[in-house]
Amino acid sequence: MCEFCLQHGEGKKWYLQAKNYADDLLSDLRRREFIRDFLSDPAGLAASVQRLEALARLPAFIRGLASALITRQQKKIHFGQIVPLEEIREIFGLVKTIVRVTCICRQASLGQEKRYCYGVSLAPDGGRFAEILAGLDPSFAAGPDRQGLEVLSPAEALAAFQAHEHEGLCHSVWTFHTPFIGGICNCDRSGCLALRCTVSHGVAVLFRGEYVAQVDPDRCLGCRECLSLCQFGALTYSASWQKTVVDQRFCYGCGVCRAACHQDAIALLDRRTVPAAARLW
Repeated sequence: MCEFCLQHGEGKKWYLQAKNYADDLLSDLRRREFIRDFLSDPAGLAASVQRLEALARLPAFIRGLASALITRQQKKIHFGQIVPLEEIREIFGLVKTIVRVTCICRQASLGQEKRYCYGVSLAPDGGRFAEILAGLDPSFAAGPDRQGLEVLSPAEALAAFQAHEHEGLCHSVWTFHTPFIGGICNCDRSGCLALRCTVSHGVAVLFRGEYVAQVDPDRCLGCRECLSLCQFGALTYSASWQKTVVDQRFCYGCGVCRAACHQDAIALLDRRTVPAAARLW
């Protein structure tokens, strides 16, 4: 299990613990201010992209030290983990409010409004988290009709996440001053700064998921449709076997590849049972 499971989940999956979504954690004014500042500053996120590009040009030794420092700091304030759809369903069963909002990453990196992010709360009507959203630019939290917060039922939110999977987006939970989880995002490397930072630049700001994908060669037809959905470069096609294969060292366990498989040939295994990936987070 990842270190957050030990620190914030008592050895169980930390993101399935109701206490980490508790509204009373937002009584911390520092945390509230961080959320407000983070969600209202796309220019600051855009500047961070430029800093990443500059970091990539540094000598490897200096880049490694800087990356470790960034990761350590991010674990304290804003860190994520990849979560498969089954456990997104469990999270939606825990919380009382789900609010769809504009993705700040897409605003910063692509200049587009994409409603790929979801604020979650144990409190009815969003509690203090909804108060924070209401204080931002109204276009951020309002729905397409701009009449107020776009609140979704668990069934509506789950249907949206299933649609996001077919777009090739993987799901991730995010802390705002760890361990408070306030948001669930749907990510790809083109628009998500976290995936770009972690996968493309090697500066970890989120954990791999608790799972690893495995392809059943007896079921796989070699259609290769799943390859286009993998954000992590873990899937390849074997011309010799005419099958898809998983390099489990690179798999983040999102399970999105399953959305393209019509033969149910892909399953998720507990990461701890896969020697090649058990210690990779």
